[in-house]
Amino acid sequence: MAPIVIGSLCYQYQAVDVIGPFDMLGGATKRIMEAVKTYSPAITDSTVAKAPEFVFHHVGLSHDLVDLTSGFTVKPTCTVDDCPALDILLLGGPNPEPFVLDPRFAEFIRRHVASGKLLFTNCTGSFVAAMAGALDGKNATCNNVEYEWVKHRYPKVNWSKDKKWVIDGNIWTGSGPVSGMDMIIHWLQENYGKEAFIWAALNLDFEPRDIDGVNVIPFRYGEDGKQLFTHVHHYHDSY
Repeated sequence: MAPIVIGSLCYQYQAVDVIGPFDMLGGATKRIMEAVKTYSPAITDSTVAKAPEFVFHHVGLSHDLVDLTSGFTVKPTCTVDDCPALDILLLGGPNPEPFVLDPRFAEFIRRHVASGKLLFTNCTGSFVAAMAGALDGKNATCNNVEYEWVKHRYPKVNWSKDKKWVIDGNIWTGSGPVSGMDMIIHWLQENYGKEAFIWAALNLDFEPRDIDGVNVIPFRYGEDGKQLFTHVHHYHDSY
């Protein structure tokens, strides 16, 4: 099976909007499963064989470094002019009020959505998609902090904030950074099964929520009623 090629656009988004989902997907890959076999007997050859593979790209207007939030910078791996064909595009969320979308990015987004390929947006990344005109007539959500501001400026979009994420055809919009991670891991489960879901969550010590914000991995309790760690780790008897 060919690797899934996923890319994000390099503008000043909140770093976790892209890093979180990319690491979530990365935690379920064959490479990570092979590495974890060293530490856990729960990883079998079958687990590795079924694991997906991803190729990650960071798409810039040039190859110059781009500032993100919290002192992070990202170095584009390609540009809008030489980007390989993407299976998935992920848009991180910028601060909407001062943000200006470069026309080349806008055209890149529109072409991707028109091709029918998957678009993920995280936080105010849906605002970026709306700026490009890719959400007109679509159902979508965004970070609830900016919800009314965004809704007022893009009335052609059917905005809602009832769920942690919204799916409309090939467009999945997450309401906030962690909700976007919840969204991505549920997509992972739909496409690669429960095992990929479990290992992606366990590798990040992440406790996923469903679309309503309810934890989906049951809490565990000891005989004394004290809550235990949610994830169960299995170790080799010796090394």
